[in-house]
Amino acid sequence: MKSLIIYSSKSGNTKTLADAVESLLPGEKICKSVEEKPAVDGFDLLCIGFWFKAGKAEPKAAELLEALNTRAPLFLFATHGAAVDSDHARNGIKQAEELAAPCRVIGTFNCQGEVNQELLAKTARMDQPPPWIKDAPKAVGHPDDRDIRGLAESLQRAVNSL
Repeated sequence: MKSLIIYSSKSGNTKTLADAVESLLPGEKICKSVEEKPAVDGFDLLCIGFWFKAGKAEPKAAELLEALNTRAPLFLFATHGAAVDSDHARNGIKQAEELAAPCRVIGTFNCQGEVNQELLAKTARMDQPPPWIKDAPKAVGHPDDRDIRGLAESLQRAVNSL
């Protein structure tokens, strides 16, 4: 199996997940930043990771997802400051899946990622702070080993479905 992992990472959280995906996948794999604009043709599996900005895949990753037109199955992974089971997290993943239509999404994974303290302070001062702000303190130290194990399980289920 030949896999391409593309990630967008601002603080290193999503890069941590991308590195884990690369180490977990069997066969030949290539890991590139979204900014490198790698060609997606010729792969058996695409894994695309991103962070949330305003509850959605950040703009460069969103642009990539929207432009995808491939037969290769797709695994999506994301980091954010919100609780994993929050509407914020579910809606962000759903939006990414919708952007990637008509590709076949075979699995997803999302987890908290530690929010930069400067951004956290700036966001907290907003007149109407976003709903995820209340969950951000629990994101400290994430992604952690437990998150990586969850990623491994989700990725394995996705690969087994091929």
